Amino acid sequence: MNVGIIGAGAMGTLFGFHLAARCSVTILDDNAEVVRAVERKGLRVNDEPARFVAIAERPRDLYGSHMLFLFVKAVDTLRALRAFAGELDPAAPVISLQNGVGNEDAIKTALGGAVPVILGITTESSQTIEPGHVRSSQEGNTIIGSTTASSTIARTVTELLTGSGLRAAVVYDIRPHLWGKLVVNASINALSAILDCDAGDIPNDPNAARLAEALAEETAGVAAALKINLPFVNPWQYVTEVVALGADSKSSMAYDLESGHPSEIDHINGAVVAFGRRTAIPTPYNDAMVRLVKAREALLARSRLRLQT
Repeated sequence: MNVGIIGAGAMGTLFGFHLAARCSVTILDDNAEVVRAVERKGLRVNDEPARFVAIAERPRDLYGSHMLFLFVKAVDTLRALRAFAGELDPAAPVISLQNGVGNEDAIKTALGGAVPVILGITTESSQTIEPGHVRSSQEGNTIIGSTTASSTIARTVTELLTGSGLRAAVVYDIRPHLWGKLVVNASINALSAILDCDAGDIPNDPNAARLAEALAEETAGVAAALKINLPFVNPWQYVTEVVALGADSKSSMAYDLESGHPSEIDHINGAVVAFGRRTAIPTPYNDAMVRLVKAREALLARSRLRLQT
């Protein structure tokens, strides 16, 4: 099985490490430092021995993939996939475990509506120690579902993940789980970025916890208006359970602000606001998060520009 992975960040490293136990894995990343590190030292999780994978020098090195895993930010999906249009095996599924909603539309825009798409969520925690080396609790779970891919392909992907040492399951309707993850991300990611704190600090601070709970309830309210049955009854309880798996790490959005990479705010809290407008559900808390993160991004960008000049 030839498995292609786009993105060698924390999650790409974690899944690439596990998949390399059973598959021929090739990773594509546009960060030269990451590429050199992976090529030299392989992929590592915690203190386990390294597993070496092939490094793609250009997108065409992944054209022969039997499966293509996408581990780039939602804002980078179109850019990452444009070079693959018309080049992949039509039967090769594209698997997205990305944050936010709307990734399926971006994949189809880049590759065409006939591409077999697998969407999923994962509660696996993964924090980069150095390029190609991550720390993970390895206690999470991955849930996937087919959209334009057949149920047979979805089961094959699930069996590949479980056979690689990951917990995984397939569901008939992935939408409730995508929105369940959105509830978590909308309540935690932006707050972690703005407060510059670990995710686990938020439930332990009364002010941050109250705001995060309001974000979770607001997002769940939009899901209810869309007639999406979330896989839990109490949104805030679910958020705290998921956060506990990666309590000692910052959100990916916090790292985006630190590095100057565009954040996924429009795909997370921004998506809640957009669907709230569509369903006439007020979303003042999520709207506030969008404005705060965008303001923070602009301020940091101006600060970096001043330093450069």
